[in-house]
Amino acid sequence: MIIVPVKEGESIEKSLKKFKKKFEKTGVVRELRDRQKFTKPSVRKREVKLRAIYRSQMQLEEQQ
Repeated sequence: MIIVPVKEGESIEKSLKKFKKKFEKTGVVRELRDRQKFTKPSVRKREVKLRAIYRSQMQLEEQQ
């Protein structure tokens, strides 16, 4: 359960923003979306590999 302490005089909008940030960090929505469809382990590995290649290319471009 997510608990967001609200300070006296703090606006509801600010508290709601804190709640949304904490909720997003838990990864509940991402997990629900992942569980909606089955992805084969080989496809997951391929996606991870492609992301790693992309990141390494971006780092190389950044260094130059």
